[in-house]
Amino acid sequence: MAKKKAEKSAGTFSAKEAEENVVSLANAGHGPSAIGILLRDQYGVKDFYELTGKTIQGVLEENKLLGEMPEDMLNLIKRSVVLMKHLEKNKKDYSAKRGYEITVSKIRSLTKYYARKRRLPKGWAYTPEEAALLVK
Repeated sequence: MAKKKAEKSAGTFSAKEAEENVVSLANAGHGPSAIGILLRDQYGVKDFYELTGKTIQGVLEENKLLGEMPEDMLNLIKRSVVLMKHLEKNKKDYSAKRGYEITVSKIRSLTKYYARKRRLPKGWAYTPEEAALLVK
């Protein structure tokens, strides 16, 4: 029994089966990067793009499972909220303040990029208040 599972997970998936796995993992609440890691580690899919000719995000977009906010932007916003809360308690932590400033700078740069790529609305701007609401 274990040998059959090992053979199946050794990369013998068809493109259709791999896409179905992506959809089921997305429905289970995993993000695109987590799906890629799970496909590699648990299912033995070395390169999803090579197998299917599509990206994981492309498959999620086809099935309308892609979130409103890009994953990397959301991770940076979560980090900024954590740093902001830390700075409220520790006003003299200047290295954390510098980290917060760098994180906000990265968010603003990504905002311009995603506005050009039409993943975010043109008028979207980062505000700490909006970020705190977005993370909750």
